[in-house]
Amino acid sequence: MKKENISDAVIRRLPRYYRQLTDLCNRGVIRISSHSLGQEMNITASQIRQDFSCFGEFGQQGYGYNVEELRAEIGHILGVDNNHHLIMIGVGNLGHALLQNFQFSHTGFTVDAAFDVSPAVIGTSVNGVPVYSLGDLDSFIREHNVDVVVLTIPQSVAQDTATHLIELGIRGFWNFTNVELSSPSPDVKFENIHFADSLLTLSYRIANR
Repeated sequence: MKKENISDAVIRRLPRYYRQLTDLCNRGVIRISSHSLGQEMNITASQIRQDFSCFGEFGQQGYGYNVEELRAEIGHILGVDNNHHLIMIGVGNLGHALLQNFQFSHTGFTVDAAFDVSPAVIGTSVNGVPVYSLGDLDSFIREHNVDVVVLTIPQSVAQDTATHLIELGIRGFWNFTNVELSSPSPDVKFENIHFADSLLTLSYRIANR
C-alpha cells in the first residue's frame, strides 16, 4: 500500500468516501464506477481515481469498484478496525451530548471512561460510559491503553491539560475547546474542532451565492 506524502486534502476526503460507501452498502449496491461514485459525492471521477491511487489499486477497468470491498479497504486505511480506546475529559453539555448521541463504535473507537470535576456527574454513567473524578485521571491512563482523549473543557485550561496528558503518553486529541492546541512533538496529533469555522463558511457561501 502506498502512503508517501499523502496530502491533508486527500486524508480529509477519506471519511467522506467511507460514509458514502457505507450508505451504498446499506442500499444494496454491489459495484460502482468512479463516475457514478463521483456523481453521488459531487467529486470528479478523475479526483476519485487520483485519491485512491495514493493507497494502491482498488478497482478493475470495465468493472469499477466492489462497494463492500472498497469500503473495507478505506476503513482499514482510516484505522476503523484498530479498536482505538478513547476517554473524554469534561462531561458538561457538549461532552454529555457526544457521549449520548455520537456513535463512536461506528468509527472504530471504544469509549472507556469520562472524567469531570462536578460532584453532580462523578459516579454516574452516560450511555454506559462511567464518569470518574478528574483526580483519578492520571492513574487511569497509567493503567489503561488510551489512544485518544476528547477534550470538552474550558479554554483556560485546555493547553495545560493537553500538555500534561502528553507527558502521560497521550498522542491523539479530539479537541472541542475552541483553542488551537499544539505540541512540539510531531508524534502528537490534534484534530481541533471549531464549530464557528463551519458556520462562518456557510455564512460566506450565503453572502456570495
